[in-house]
Amino acid sequence: MRSIGETARDSGLGVSALRFYDRAGVLVPAWVDPVSGYRWYDPGQVEEARVLARLRRAGMPLADIRLVLAGWSGPDTDLVRKLLKAHLRRLEQGLSEARAEFSALRALLDHRENAMTSFRSAPVRLSVAAPELAAALDAVRFAASTDPELPMLGGILFDIEGESLRAVATDRYRMACARAGAAGHDGGRVQVIVPTPLADAMRALLDGEGPVRLSLDGDRVTLEAGDRQAAGRCLDHDFPDYRRLLPRAGGRRTVVEVAAFRHALETGPVRSGEAGEPDLSVLGVEDGGAVTLCADVDEDPNRVAVNREFLLAALAAGARDRLILEFGTSTAPIAIRRPEDEGAFSLLMPVRLEN
Repeated sequence: MRSIGETARDSGLGVSALRFYDRAGVLVPAWVDPVSGYRWYDPGQVEEARVLARLRRAGMPLADIRLVLAGWSGPDTDLVRKLLKAHLRRLEQGLSEARAEFSALRALLDHRENAMTSFRSAPVRLSVAAPELAAALDAVRFAASTDPELPMLGGILFDIEGESLRAVATDRYRMACARAGAAGHDGGRVQVIVPTPLADAMRALLDGEGPVRLSLDGDRVTLEAGDRQAAGRCLDHDFPDYRRLLPRAGGRRTVVEVAAFRHALETGPVRSGEAGEPDLSVLGVEDGGAVTLCADVDEDPNRVAVNREFLLAALAAGARDRLILEFGTSTAPIAIRRPEDEGAFSLLMPVRLEN
């Protein structure tokens, strides 16, 4: 007999996934200890678990997987072959339909881009306090994307409106937003995407206490600090409308002591990712507001799993001894805010655990 841990290791399925498939009646262990509830599997079930893992990666519905496993070891595999063929046909049809939809979306984007006017008609000059801009860049830099397939996310958005410069970065799995005061710009809203290498060069100049000058001229952005400057081209892309992703009010909020919480994350229970997957921390909030680290989700809607590395980076970027954690549902992002400036925050997308 093989333990559930050994079966998980040898099959490529997680322990929690095996528990789920037991409850769903898809892969039932050969024996369950009546006292401890611990699951044990026959050696032959490892092959079934591997087949199950492959079918789930291929997106086959559980109802069909039950039938495939039921016939997998039998003498007549005709039903298994028919189910595999039918699912492949559905996938091919779905891919064909998706291609048609994406072609239509590209046509809509082409029409929209052709109808757009130049993104900036006049030069923009403004003054920003060096410490404020430095703090804003530090708060968002960790969330900038490094994916070459998404060049529009490979920088930091400078969103300038009135007396405010908002810095925003996202890689789809997390987003960070921070604000710095600005002076000298009386025009309408202006947005530019500063490539991360240029943003890093700008940050290196922000070591003083006085104001610095930011200039936007066509597709070129320049930061001047005394007799030093960093300049370069903006990214010629549209940044996603981050305002549509802002967290809604009304979630569960709790204040954490960052040092203690970081220690708990680094030493507490973690759900180790499979090959190529990140390690996850499963968080819960008790009635009294305390944040707990759980060994697993256990189908509790008040618990949420997040990328542990991303959470640690967000805590570091918060740069405070105490931060506010804001939770919604298990499928809603976690917000990390500064107590004295809730306009500076990070969002972490929840990770859906394999059932």
